[in-house]
Order: sequence, then structure tokens, then C-alpha cells
Amino acid sequence: MVTKNHPGGTMLTVKDIMSTNIVSVKPDTEIIEAAKVLLENRFNGLPVVDDNGKVVGIICQSDLIAQQKSLPIPTLFTFLDGFIPLTSLKKMESEIQKIAAITVADAMTKKPVTVKTDTRIETVAALMADKKLYTLPVLDDAGKLVGIVGKEDLLKTVIKRPLSTDE
Repeated sequence: MVTKNHPGGTMLTVKDIMSTNIVSVKPDTEIIEAAKVLLENRFNGLPVVDDNGKVVGIICQSDLIAQQKSLPIPTLFTFLDGFIPLTSLKKMESEIQKIAAITVADAMTKKPVTVKTDTRIETVAALMADKKLYTLPVLDDAGKLVGIVGKEDLLKTVIKRPLSTDE
């Protein structure tokens, strides 16, 4: 059996691996500026915070890449001389908004998945793998942004911590 313990013997949590040097953007930040921040800092995603510091979204490289897509042509079928879309109109509207985005608010993922400082890294790994998330804002018990955890932070734990084998 392999145990993945912190040198002190306790399980690793987000607090042990998160980055506390937080770079964030506001909803009214221009897309081009957000892209520059992502690229210059080699980040996959940035938390989007309002004027009170509350996390209102996350803008990721994938959100910016979505802008490069062409407008999807909806699949329709006719029924009694009417057209019925096979894709959700709300989803199509969201796609159009991302493609035409000028500000972060237009392209960001609203209501992002967040974690707390005491979340175990195994939970973070499952979230990242299952939901294809690469950047998670870290909130304290009051909901304040206190850090960010990315896939690189998680991978660093694999390199740094010794694995003990119990047979």
C-alpha cells in the first residue's frame, strides 16, 4: 500500500500547495489584457473578482481559445413546418457571447468551482481530472480569495514528497 503523506505525517491539503501570490482580473478587464497576463505569467487561468474582492468567475486559456472558433451552425429539424433546434438556444447564446467577447465578463466561466484551504489534494486531483479543471480559486471560510491552486501545484507534490510503501 502506498501512502501519500506530508513529511509531518498528515494528509496534504490545499493550504500546503496553493499559491498565495494571487493575480486576478476584474470583469471589465479587456480580453487582450487578460490574455497578456495569462501568457506573461504562464498561468492557465485567473480568478475574476468584483470590486469587493468576491470571486465572480474564472478566465482560462480555453475561454480565450473559444473566441477563435467559428460560429456553430445549429442542427435543426423540421416538424409541422417549424424548425426545432437540437442544441440548446441558451448554450448557443453562450457560445456566441464568448466568440464576440471584448471584456473578461463576456468570456469568463461564471460561478467557478472553488476549494477551501482544508480541502485534501486528493479531492482537488479528482476535481481536476473529472471536470477537466486546471485552475481552482481557493477561498477561506468567509468566502475570501486567499490563493489559487493549479495543476502544476498538484504535480509538484508528486516530485517533492517521498512515497512510503507499506507491505
